[in-house]
Amino acid sequence: MTLEELETIVAARASASPDDSWTAKLLAKGPEKCAEKFGEEAVEAIIEAVKGDREKLASEGADVLFHFLVMLKARDVPLSRVMDELARRQGQSGLAEKASRPS
Repeated sequence: MTLEELETIVAARASASPDDSWTAKLLAKGPEKCAEKFGEEAVEAIIEAVKGDREKLASEGADVLFHFLVMLKARDVPLSRVMDELARRQGQSGLAEKASRPS
């Protein structure tokens, strides 16, 4: 599965009834709740990375990616916009990119 395919799934679930879809229920709670859930999943992934549990890290990583896309949907930011930003950064080193950011 690609991230674009997952984004399509999130969009389809977003239009479902909150009684029938976890995604719709989460989106109905608003962008702040979606961001909070993404943060929770990210912390869980960090914990598994520190513990060195590769299987659980893969599982938590899936949750992170899913909830990242839900968070983007909550703010109407298409995945393509994120991918475009990554492409823009491709031609420079990470250190140079970071140094170019406004403080």
